[in-house]
Amino acid sequence: MRLRALLETDALGLRLLGGEDELDRTVRGVMTTDLRDPSRYLSGGELVLTGLAWRRDAADCERFVRILAGAGVAGLAAGEAELGAIPDDLVEACSRHHLPLFAVHESVAFATITEHVVRQVSGERAGDLAAVVDRHRRLMTSGPTGGGPEVVLDLLGSDLDLHAWVLSPTGRRIAGAGAPLPGDRGALLAGEHLAATRTGRRGPHRAVIGGTTYSLFPIRNTGRTTAPATARDTRDVRETVLSDWLLAVEADAGDWPAARLDLLQGVTQLIAVERDRRDAARTVRRRLAQEVLELVQTGAPPAEIAARLRVAAPVLLPGLGSAPHWQVVVARVEWGEGGAAGLDAGPVAQSLLEEILVDPATSGPDTADRIAVAHTGDEAIALVPLPAAADLDGAPAESTGEEPAEDGATGPGLHAEVLLTAVQNPLSAGLADDGRLTLGVSAPVHSAEGLRGALEEARHARRVAAARPGRVCAAGHHELASHVLLLPFVPDDVRRAFTARLLDPLRDYDRRHRAELIPTLEAFLDSDGSWTRCASRLHLHVNTLRYRIGRIEQLTGRDLSRLEDKLDFFLALRMS
Repeated sequence: MRLRALLETDALGLRLLGGEDELDRTVRGVMTTDLRDPSRYLSGGELVLTGLAWRRDAADCERFVRILAGAGVAGLAAGEAELGAIPDDLVEACSRHHLPLFAVHESVAFATITEHVVRQVSGERAGDLAAVVDRHRRLMTSGPTGGGPEVVLDLLGSDLDLHAWVLSPTGRRIAGAGAPLPGDRGALLAGEHLAATRTGRRGPHRAVIGGTTYSLFPIRNTGRTTAPATARDTRDVRETVLSDWLLAVEADAGDWPAARLDLLQGVTQLIAVERDRRDAARTVRRRLAQEVLELVQTGAPPAEIAARLRVAAPVLLPGLGSAPHWQVVVARVEWGEGGAAGLDAGPVAQSLLEEILVDPATSGPDTADRIAVAHTGDEAIALVPLPAAADLDGAPAESTGEEPAEDGATGPGLHAEVLLTAVQNPLSAGLADDGRLTLGVSAPVHSAEGLRGALEEARHARRVAAARPGRVCAAGHHELASHVLLLPFVPDDVRRAFTARLLDPLRDYDRRHRAELIPTLEAFLDSDGSWTRCASRLHLHVNTLRYRIGRIEQLTGRDLSRLEDKLDFFLALRMS
């Protein structure tokens, strides 16, 4: 804004005392001070407000004005509340240094002037930035600029002092200006955004985490490469909620003027163009995965599948130099029966699986360039290349995904539980009360001949995961070598009858006598039938343990010294 505009605002009650020729100076900010030397706090372009408490004699005025002029301030406004009329020596000093001087009536608070200037300057900056954003959007739409979303986020920081980050639906940082979000704050913000979106609330959404307020703006996928706009506008929110990015701004947008909100909406539209580009770049990888999947499912000769893999390997692992191992990951998103008819869950699972398979510690929109995901029906299938066995030996865990999972699985490649550790909470918020995500992971295979088995293995593992409670569940290939594979496929009526015949007599007895027969049975089986270990674990005398086991055998007609009966009790406890 210009100094001249201050005189045209009657509510500010300003009188010009000198510097009429300098009224076209630009005001970039405002500062209130009564320091004798405020130079360290000045950067140029400020309107300085002072109550003159620093003045003792005429020499003080000359020194003070010289400091302001040297710092390049736009003008000086002196209050009349302290000394009454503005001293002539201050007027003369300002005239010598060509510094515009205003008198502030005692009835006008400095806070009123400050608020007015800040509002005007911020509005003009927002307008200037909006023009920059609009120009940048046109450039990005017509061709690559090389800047991407980082450029406009830098503009938000430098022009409006807004710290902002673009996040994936799991909270992974896509872009950002300045320092990254601390700890797991990205995942927490993504969860807040997904939960708010599922309730139908319009953005921006307000979230307070760790004492800091954030405003969350959805970045809608424009779908320029998919459906027309009219079709997108009527889509069910469940088709997009798990794939849309979001813009997290460290500020409370609740009291922002409409102009600034419109600016941020323009920023999200610009970033949506980048999202379109990223999806277009994934088209090649998706097509490769679809071709390999069709060959595998139709029983094509291994040589034909191997030929397609040789095409895929340089795209997914450029410069590798040796044939990689492959893993198959299968994902399925399912919605509740009520109102879910017509939902196309396959593309949702595809986008979600592409995100889940990216290392959450990485950032940027193109970090999934080594993942090929296809979808068939409601199922998404990922073909994940791994370095060859010779390359895996001695490789650090972070480069191969090798780390122990909660279930004890180790070794190279992806592990089901590890995949979901960082994303489970935000995705659960997006799935809400009517959605489920289940995931199955195969063992690594080193040839085309093993891909069909890996696909079936991943599908079986996903069914095991589907039998578990929870909104987001995963299972790995290591679980298919045990009874865990069989239990999910036991019909419910058989399951209930089997467990009731063996365990109901014990439960009834425990309710009547508080005998703890069920916990004793579980401990006995977990101790592999060892009397001393089980007694020590339960802090019982061995004779007391023998009495309890005898009572279990009496109530059920079984003999816990027999392997068959031990196995029946073990399965009954697992199915109960």
